[in-house]
Amino acid sequence: MEVYYEWLKQKLDDDDLTKELKEIEGKEDEIFERFRCDLEFGTGGLRGILGAGTNRMNIYTVGRATQGLANSLKSENKGKNKELSVAIAYDSRNKGRLFAERCASILAANGIKVYLYSELAPTPALSFAVRYYKCDAGICVTASHNPAEYNGYKVYGDDGCQLGPALADVILSEIGKTDIFTGVKLTDYNSAVESGKIVLVNDEVYTAFIEAVKNQSLLTDELRNGDKLKIVYTPLNGTGRRGVTTVLGEESSYRLIVVKEQELPDGNFPTCPYPNPENPDAIKLALKYCEDYDADIMIATDPDCDRCRAASKYCGGYKALSGNELGILLMDYLSKRKTELGKMPGKPVAVTTIVSTAMVDKIAEEYGIEMRRVLTGFKYIGEQIGLLEAEGRADDYIFGFEESCGYLSGSYVRDKDGVNAAMLTAEMALYYKRQGLTLAEVFDRLCEKYGYYKEGLINYAFEGAEGVEKMKAIIDGLRNDPPQLLSGEKVVKVKDYHKDGLREGEYNSNTGLPDSNVLEFVTANKCKVIVRPSGTEPKMKAYISTVGKSAKEAQSLLEKLRKDPVLDFKK
Repeated sequence: MEVYYEWLKQKLDDDDLTKELKEIEGKEDEIFERFRCDLEFGTGGLRGILGAGTNRMNIYTVGRATQGLANSLKSENKGKNKELSVAIAYDSRNKGRLFAERCASILAANGIKVYLYSELAPTPALSFAVRYYKCDAGICVTASHNPAEYNGYKVYGDDGCQLGPALADVILSEIGKTDIFTGVKLTDYNSAVESGKIVLVNDEVYTAFIEAVKNQSLLTDELRNGDKLKIVYTPLNGTGRRGVTTVLGEESSYRLIVVKEQELPDGNFPTCPYPNPENPDAIKLALKYCEDYDADIMIATDPDCDRCRAASKYCGGYKALSGNELGILLMDYLSKRKTELGKMPGKPVAVTTIVSTAMVDKIAEEYGIEMRRVLTGFKYIGEQIGLLEAEGRADDYIFGFEESCGYLSGSYVRDKDGVNAAMLTAEMALYYKRQGLTLAEVFDRLCEKYGYYKEGLINYAFEGAEGVEKMKAIIDGLRNDPPQLLSGEKVVKVKDYHKDGLREGEYNSNTGLPDSNVLEFVTANKCKVIVRPSGTEPKMKAYISTVGKSAKEAQSLLEKLRKDPVLDFKK
């Protein structure tokens, strides 16, 4: 309550915040939720509901984080006399431009040069700008695929990767020393632009990003002879429209149909309040367009255009491909096509996460590809690209993906790229169309060849302070008393990715990966369950993976695991 009244007496720069503070006066429960803690700064930066309070996304919580970033950069630069610089981008979220300009003004006040995109841009374009300008860090104002009431703030290192735990802790320490009102330096935005302290990024950089994407194409002239591939595309009112329509619209072999209701940027997402392409409701309208236009495929990108979802013609209708299924198809296509064209490197490397499908291991084995597994989060895939680059092997990296619809086929950025994924998906569909096959039919053939793998995700939301404690209790309970059985099958292996949770004997497993609050259970019939609290949302997640001799068997095993009482986190 003291902090609330401190905010109430301030002359705030955003009138919406002042209005909200007055509206909640006397409503202790609402005040508690907004002021019970500081919005958590983790490896993903900040993410939260827009509004007034220390536990909300607003110009003050964003400003404090930016001052913390500035302090850490200046501390690291002591005695080096280097001109520090930071790139900034933002997506179509409400308050996005306001937050981006606030960040720029704070950095400029701290003597740090800023490269700010002059209009909204995809997250991968921010990663590209960091590397293009050789910046010391990057900020992307985005809440990715979260509901409309959210916004967020991702921080990137000088390599174009999202921050790892160590650097995040350094910034968090600086944030903790900074008063949210008096500890933040600020200069006039317009004056900083006029003086060159803030440089507005022009089309040259965005064009260079698009050219880098197009350089990943494996489309050749012989594929262009024949009927056009009909593509329905939705940017879900986000940032993907410009990049995706440029890359696909320039290709004469495609007929591109954009979902009009979701074409233009709109932070309210009127036709899909939860703009996650993994959500069936988000792509419902696009699939209707597919039926109306008899499209070959549907492509959807999320608001910051770092994720991509696809659907394919199948059995008289359309099949929406999961993140794993599209990852399998792209992995196989890139491997096959690079081999056909003589472009496969001598020591190829692909990277995916511990929660992604095991089927790609079979594909990697066939093509002689080293398959690396990392923790959840594309920053760890980006880290592997960086390690290869340091060894002079950047060209050996051929593909990286995570099951949550994140893909990247080149080393030009260090984050997943929806523009890249959309381009590859389209040309892959064209490649198979020339053979009389749809993507869904190709996937069926891959299952016949490698086995029937099924993956599922259980999401339980735990909002508020009680939710945080509940999630901690769940993961601690599973760690301290691991299940002996899952869906009637003996648990034969437990991996604990948290260094403090490792045990001796049967349940001890050195993962070789960074510390993470993740548990993995493997059963005698080769089914797998991975449990972790989300790092960006108030959710407990369970990733289920099964394998069977048929699709029906694999699906049956998946459903049995879904219903196991151990995974009923709400009980």
